[in-house]
Amino acid sequence: MINRRVVITGIGGVCALGGDMPSIWESILAGKSGCDKISVFPTDNFKTQFACEVRDFAPVALDRKVMQRTDRTIQFALASAYEAFGDSKLDLEQVDKDRFGCIWGTGIGGLLTFEEGIIDYGVNYRLNPHFSSIFMPKLLTNMTSAQLTITFGLHGPSFTTTSACASSGHAVVCAAMQIATGQADLMLTGGSEAAIAESGIGSFNAMHALSTRNDSPATASRPFSKSRDGFVLGEGGAALILEEYEHAVRRGAKIYAEVAGFGMTSDAYHITAPDPTGEGARKVMLQALSSAGLKAEDIDYINTHGTSTPLGDIAEVKAIEQVFGEHLYDMNLSSTKSMTGHLLGGAGALEAAVTALSVERDVVPPTINHEEGDEDPAFDLRIDFTFNRAKQREVRAAMSNSFGFGGHNVCLVLKKL
Repeated sequence: MINRRVVITGIGGVCALGGDMPSIWESILAGKSGCDKISVFPTDNFKTQFACEVRDFAPVALDRKVMQRTDRTIQFALASAYEAFGDSKLDLEQVDKDRFGCIWGTGIGGLLTFEEGIIDYGVNYRLNPHFSSIFMPKLLTNMTSAQLTITFGLHGPSFTTTSACASSGHAVVCAAMQIATGQADLMLTGGSEAAIAESGIGSFNAMHALSTRNDSPATASRPFSKSRDGFVLGEGGAALILEEYEHAVRRGAKIYAEVAGFGMTSDAYHITAPDPTGEGARKVMLQALSSAGLKAEDIDYINTHGTSTPLGDIAEVKAIEQVFGEHLYDMNLSSTKSMTGHLLGGAGALEAAVTALSVERDVVPPTINHEEGDEDPAFDLRIDFTFNRAKQREVRAAMSNSFGFGGHNVCLVLKKL
């Protein structure tokens, strides 16, 4: 099995904190929340009335025709990909596009398109039972990777991964594998989601999954705090350019970090709840360490899944404690979802991008909104969750965890060259 080195040479993103990665990164280091009252539909009859919404989204790279013919999930993908290409300084006319692929992650796909189409049909079906000719192409999950390959002319391996909140974590892993095994030299990867809709908020409310802190949206996402009451829905996307190491060196590319290893496991436990023992999460981190050829003591930072749910945060911390033992007290943990909200299928990609910047710049983003520690024994007071303020420290290697409904677990290890 060929085992070539894989590096990150381009990053792009869009979320409630900004329309590009420099803006997002600046807001994250400042501990800024992207959460506010929902503006896109009336929320009076919903238990949760806030989200991390991308406001005033008007990417200059996308013309009106593209905006009209694509779902918002695809638009986030295109906008972040354009930025990543610009950041990478790749000349698409000078690379072998047969060796350049695209693997993208999205958990739901065109939810807004589906909701609008079904409502329109329900209102008008007796008079005019009609669906738009682009209804299906706009909502299919695979259309994110399809639109990206069409836009940039990429002819290498291409598909979309769908594993709920682990979707784009799986996408990055699968993309890295294409390069490591010699199937491609370059891969565009990442994830996006646009689920801030009545059906999105309403269905997650029915599951009791969302925070209902309507009196203080900006402080609603509070991972690892005693008063956490559910996740905050976010939207947006992030893109990474992965490149074979020698290929990147030959063209003098800037390298953010190396994709050193990864793991993928399944809880096989429940359709929504994590295994309370954290067993699946424990195994995926051990897999990732083994894949990277690293020991627990080599990891300085974990960008946790950290959704701010009562069960999920405990299970993840239990798993981390089992993997890292005493070294845990020399590490930093944080959850950037406390600021960006939970991008569902796009979360893993955005958090991988943030983790790459942490490795490159030796800084750990904060977990904001901490007020009171959890009394559960899993939350050892010696653990540094990087509460409320970013921390400057050496980050030789870092992990990024992504866990999805149904028990899908992904862990990425990124390290300095």
